[in-house]
Amino acid sequence: MSEQTPDISSLRVPGREDVPEGVTRLWDKSAEAMGFVPNVFRAQALNGDQFLAWWNYFNLLVNKEGHLSNAERELIAVVVSGINRCTYCTVSHGAALRQFTGDTVTSDLVAVNWRQADLPTRERAIAEYAELLTRAPDEVTPADLEPLREVGMDDHQIMELVQVIGMFNMTNRVSTAIGLVPNEQYHSHARS
Repeated sequence: MSEQTPDISSLRVPGREDVPEGVTRLWDKSAEAMGFVPNVFRAQALNGDQFLAWWNYFNLLVNKEGHLSNAERELIAVVVSGINRCTYCTVSHGAALRQFTGDTVTSDLVAVNWRQADLPTRERAIAEYAELLTRAPDEVTPADLEPLREVGMDDHQIMELVQVIGMFNMTNRVSTAIGLVPNEQYHSHARS
């Protein structure tokens, strides 16, 4: 029988017996590596196969070696999530941004208003484009890519940037819709 845990989601949260084996392997791997299972892994696993499909793409974009640095991908996550006011993603990816940059102040500023963070030119261009594509996708034109090229981004990096922005806009909406609550561990992660 599934466990009812309204403290992390507005929907029913499945138990181990309710999810595919791939989900339980991911839960176990996360618990071993992080010391906890991220609430997003528990709540979205309500539809196990759909969750695994999302996770495979998310993991590829955000956690694997790519064309952008880990810190740049997490910057995008926090900018987009802050604009969308997605509590779960802002808190959890703020923790990851702190980890990859070692900077607790900038991560917090980016989460509230990235313009108040003293970002280097390249990161500022990334944040500006992430905000534009998040707030006004109907206004985006090919000319909006020029500032990214001016800071040295190539087409592979720009494509990855766009994909990460899109992933977080989708994920923010899912997390917000189900009332996903961040794990307590994220609040203190990488603050010392």
